[in-house]
Amino acid sequence: MSSSYVEDPAPGHGSLPPRAAFSSDARSVSLAGTWRFHLSPSAAAAPEGIARDDFDDSGWDTITVPGHWQLQGHGKPAYTNVHYPFPVQPPLVPSDNPTGDHRLTFDLPPGWPDEPALLRFDGVDSCAKVWLNGEELGVTRGSRLPSEFAAGHLLRPRGNVLAVRVHQWSSGSYLEDQDMWWLSGIFRGVALLSRPVGGVEDYRLHAGYDHVSGLGTLSVAAADGVLLSVPELGVENLPSGSAVELPVEPWSAESPRLYHGEVHTAAERVPVRIGFRTVVVEDGLLKVNGRRVLFRGVNRHEHHPRFGRALPREFALADVLLMKRHNVNAVRTSHYPPDPYFLELCDTHGLWVIDECDLETHGFGDLGWAGNPSDDPQWGEAYLDRMRRTVERDKNHPSIVLWSLGNEAHTGRNLAATAAWTQERDPSRPVHYEGDFECEYVDVHSRMYADHTEVDRIGRRDDPNERRRSLPFLLCEFAHAMGNGPGGLLEYRELFERYPHVQGGFVWEWLDHGLARRDAAGHEYFAYGGDFGEQIHDGNFVIDGLVHPDRTPSPALAEFAKVFEPVRIGASAGGVRISNHYDVAGSAHLVFRWSFEDDGVEVAAGELAVPEVPSGQSLDVPLPRLPEVSGEGVLTVRAELAADTAWASARHVVAWGQLPVTPAADPGPAVVGAPLLRERGLLRLGPGAFDAATGRLVALGGHRVEGPRLDLWRAPTDNDRGSDDPEATRWRAAGLHRLQHRVAEVDGRASALVVRTRVAPPGLAFGMLAEYHWSADDDRLRLRVEVEPDGEWPCTLPRLGLRMAVPGAFGGVEWFGAGPGEAYADSRQAARLGRFSSTVDALQTPYVYPQENGNRADARWLRLTSAGGAGIRIEGEPVFDFTARRWTSEDLDAARHTVDLVPGELVHLNLDLAQHGLGTASCGPGVLPRYRLHAQKASLTLTFSPITPEGAAR
Repeated sequence: MSSSYVEDPAPGHGSLPPRAAFSSDARSVSLAGTWRFHLSPSAAAAPEGIARDDFDDSGWDTITVPGHWQLQGHGKPAYTNVHYPFPVQPPLVPSDNPTGDHRLTFDLPPGWPDEPALLRFDGVDSCAKVWLNGEELGVTRGSRLPSEFAAGHLLRPRGNVLAVRVHQWSSGSYLEDQDMWWLSGIFRGVALLSRPVGGVEDYRLHAGYDHVSGLGTLSVAAADGVLLSVPELGVENLPSGSAVELPVEPWSAESPRLYHGEVHTAAERVPVRIGFRTVVVEDGLLKVNGRRVLFRGVNRHEHHPRFGRALPREFALADVLLMKRHNVNAVRTSHYPPDPYFLELCDTHGLWVIDECDLETHGFGDLGWAGNPSDDPQWGEAYLDRMRRTVERDKNHPSIVLWSLGNEAHTGRNLAATAAWTQERDPSRPVHYEGDFECEYVDVHSRMYADHTEVDRIGRRDDPNERRRSLPFLLCEFAHAMGNGPGGLLEYRELFERYPHVQGGFVWEWLDHGLARRDAAGHEYFAYGGDFGEQIHDGNFVIDGLVHPDRTPSPALAEFAKVFEPVRIGASAGGVRISNHYDVAGSAHLVFRWSFEDDGVEVAAGELAVPEVPSGQSLDVPLPRLPEVSGEGVLTVRAELAADTAWASARHVVAWGQLPVTPAADPGPAVVGAPLLRERGLLRLGPGAFDAATGRLVALGGHRVEGPRLDLWRAPTDNDRGSDDPEATRWRAAGLHRLQHRVAEVDGRASALVVRTRVAPPGLAFGMLAEYHWSADDDRLRLRVEVEPDGEWPCTLPRLGLRMAVPGAFGGVEWFGAGPGEAYADSRQAARLGRFSSTVDALQTPYVYPQENGNRADARWLRLTSAGGAGIRIEGEPVFDFTARRWTSEDLDAARHTVDLVPGELVHLNLDLAQHGLGTASCGPGVLPRYRLHAQKASLTLTFSPITPEGAAR
């Protein structure tokens, strides 16, 4: 059986012209389920005659369709970001080309009509030949795009045999290098569709909106005899090609108003949902319904840790609900059209969508783009075919406001031709493509990972290219969310709001693409590139999302929600300022509730009377009447949903702000007076016991501790390891991961202890001088640490603070400070001041690739206690950051998966003055200058108290 079609650069053949995706009252049957399956190592080794009725597949395995064969025990997944995992010789692919044969025998349902029918495949990776009852139907290419084949003339009531031969590699693989797992198979739905004679073959809705008149223009383009009815609008039997104007409510991501109707003929009725909106590029701005929009967006791949891109519908819904609840208002469907159901959800719940074609040739970049299909005429029809199938399938979704030609495919005649076809076919939506750097054939200027300085320059229109200067600008990818990060979101938002034509961006990306595995002990973890033995891979670069693989939000999603909240709450002169940053909506759907806390304890609460604030405006309201407090008084105001919505319940917090009202109380009495006592190799000072030789704290109130000493190291984050000149590389070269402590002097005085040390890396001349000044009273032990650089430091510092260890039984955590989640210098907007409780275990953020995590900022005090109530209390003068873990920073640094982290017998504490920021250097700009931590003279003061089970220290 010839497989020459596998390397043909042209589109597949035999399929019908592309059309809109829709369901109707015509009969249909899903062919999803259990199929027979056989995997061969190559096309040449695949069995002959699989399409015959009498072919014996009884010895084959079974497989679930939709599904990927690598995730069902056949072959292994592989991940690359850029590099093709095969030799680059387009359009040729390896002869060792895994080939999966699928067979299904099915009967027609009773009463199946004797009329034309189609077989529809919504996604097959990467190339397939299809037979029905021994007859070849055709060949598919374009993995994330539908193919339909005429099948009615071949059907029989019983014993239909559908055979599909799927090849892992094909010419199409050169166009599908999309920074994701290489996974093969029939991974989206397969269905048999009856097509009644005289039915609706295809249709295109037009639902424009005039924001000046408030009128909508409605029409349908379809074959003669097709009608449109929208009872809610009084539209009945509007013929194809006719238009009607009428008052309507417009559709937007903030108010996704849909009108339900039908496109119909005498033979078929198709339910439709209509959203009225008009998208234009005007005055250098992208406008929807006459208003500038700001994309607070994310890039979304389709992924599930067990099913890959065969994503069950409930997880698409989970994505949309999480997005809406975290103030995401836009999605770029990177880098292919999603399952159509996702777009239905965007229409329903309200998300702006950039719908992207199934196209990327990134692997040619490392070859200087030599041989890139984008400028090779033999690939021209394949490019057009992919875009046609994208546009025709998705043309009726109001959520789609831009078409994207693809991603990272450089430039060339094929992309220009694809843009021209799209602009002619659908002039109602602008065309996006980041790779057209000169903006010769696109309608918006787009960049990825531009740093803040470049975005500012673009905002100032400091650009010699006149065409680019005239266009709206967006970041199709920014704020690479790999591991702990991104940092710097706030500064991007400030630029988006400063320059009107800088219209937001799309964080890379929504979801970590980890695949679920278990270690030898049965513990589950998430795998990334290289974990399946791939020779070529890009490691954990596929783990770069705002949510973890199981869709648990990472701290970055909370940060996104806070930075891009559509209502901003702050202080005004004598009151509260409410600023509405929605694109369109007023604030009438929100209720504003306040609470007032004294040192983190709520003492009053109520509802704030706020008149409706229109979009783009601010309003000041007076403070509520607040009681007197003895400690630090903070007013928190929350904007909550007033009623249930489709995506969240009433009282869901959309936005919040905090206003300081009264400062913290003055510190209590000085921690002095206890004498320094010497006994059997120990120095005793108040509740503390110290090693007489080293001056290190070894006990606090009877609790064994490994006392605090200077610490400069953190387990590098993905962003620390990123860029051409990684911070982590500099830190290791400077030996900061293996510092040595030299005790210069232990100076015992009548009622104080001073320990002088020098902390430095081996083999190098620079270091840090650290002096520990201890004093005490009967119950408290006070430490002031003075640090000063010694010599010339060659790099920034990961952190500046103290490390200590306490008994592992102290697993309960309570603190008054910023929380409840982790916070870092350039990623801390989501942390609010309050009193929080947790456990040591719950403080950890389980990043798929272990790294620094779990920092809590601005703690006024911290308590760690056992189940019985014993423990320690630490107070700052005024504040400190802390992390608490059951493993050391070195353990965290050495781990490659979460299962590598084994709890020890101690709780390891970092008590920090500061940490280096996070940035986004894993792919993008590093830490902004204001958040970089440099070696400098500094001081940190803490007070330690033992806690007895009776709670003597409060």
